[in-house]
Amino acid sequence: MEFWNSLLTEKSWSHLQQLAKKKFNFVLIGGWAAYLWTRLHKSKNIEIVLKNVAELEAIRKEYALNKNDNLKKNEIKFEEIDVDVYVPYFSKLAIPVEDIPEYATTVENISVVKPEVLLLLKQGAEIDRKDSVKGQKDRIDIMTLLCFAEIDFKGYHTLAQKYGLHTFPKILIQIIK
Repeated sequence: MEFWNSLLTEKSWSHLQQLAKKKFNFVLIGGWAAYLWTRLHKSKNIEIVLKNVAELEAIRKEYALNKNDNLKKNEIKFEEIDVDVYVPYFSKLAIPVEDIPEYATTVENISVVKPEVLLLLKQGAEIDRKDSVKGQKDRIDIMTLLCFAEIDFKGYHTLAQKYGLHTFPKILIQIIK
């Protein structure tokens, strides 16, 4: 059973593929990254991290890009589909945006963050929106990653320590329970 309406997820997948074909220099995070690692639970919105600030101008030439100062991100809207664009030195995530490209690999010709980093990013998102529908989807993605992706837990703990996310392993246990 899908979390989001299949018409929405198919539209979203199509937009993601278009972004990837345009050869923008980004790393996919969020629900679609979880889907690419697990093949479960498609996503409605798209979340990308730009590898450099200059890439923002390339995207701006192709799409109506809006800056959201409150949430420290840029956004592209395709009707009911949102693309969240996170930029180095501006956006704030559980792991510094400028470091995320170091932890990327390619899945289906899309640059995707590795599962250990994705797990930490998903936990950060879940903490921020715990009591919302999106927080529920974050928990589903976390559990799906734990059950169906190959997670290097030693690497996960090392990254949690490196980025001062000392409470994340305990929070992960609470999510599992």
